[in-house]
Amino acid sequence: MAGHSAFKNIMHKKGRKDAVRAKMFAKFAREITVAAKAGSPDPGMNPRLRLAIATARAENMPKDNIERAIKKASGGDSANFEGVRYEGYAPGGVAVIVEALTDNRNRTGGVVRSVFTKCGGNLGATGAVSHMFNHVGEIAYPPSTGSADKVLEAAIEAGADDVVSDATGHVVMCAFDNLGTVAQALEAAIGEATSVKAIWKPSLTTPVSEEHAEAILKLIAGLEDDDDVQNVYANFEVSDEILGKLTAG
Repeated sequence: MAGHSAFKNIMHKKGRKDAVRAKMFAKFAREITVAAKAGSPDPGMNPRLRLAIATARAENMPKDNIERAIKKASGGDSANFEGVRYEGYAPGGVAVIVEALTDNRNRTGGVVRSVFTKCGGNLGATGAVSHMFNHVGEIAYPPSTGSADKVLEAAIEAGADDVVSDATGHVVMCAFDNLGTVAQALEAAIGEATSVKAIWKPSLTTPVSEEHAEAILKLIAGLEDDDDVQNVYANFEVSDEILGKLTAG
């Protein structure tokens, strides 16, 4: 199984679901507030805000939380956050991209560097590993949405680039710049998605040993535990045997 999604599943299986969900909602709220502050508070006039709301809704964030986050943007007490990207390497030579929203670059940079160091990785300069990834949009649907042909037809009409369908559902890929438009067209055609997000998709993956897989898991968990970190991506590949051991652990 490839990369980060495998470890997302493991972390949720290990418990603390309420705490994980609360932290996730807080990060969605920050992105919504930043998007609303940077543009119009009207999602119809603000593509970034529209995408942030779609992402939050896909993860069942309550409507009240979303509206509160938008209203916070017009308040004088809301902090000035900026987007920052960090790049580095995890154990085993695995490339890692970290996206953050912060009101203090020094604080966030120090935390990110510390987590990399503690987990046996090293932080590099911006651009060090991003050439190993493609920045794209990813929209996920459950199997109940319909057949692979139905989703493919809707995706083509919406302007998507690719669709992967299997027993677990359908994943629609599109250009990053078109994500909001494609997601909106798909929702009108086949209903709400279970996930709408911009991701850094690895162009090549790196197989890792069980030892390195455990170290990468700790690195990702440590990074995601920081309130400023929004997303973490890594280009590793885990065998089913190792994944089974980590899941059982």
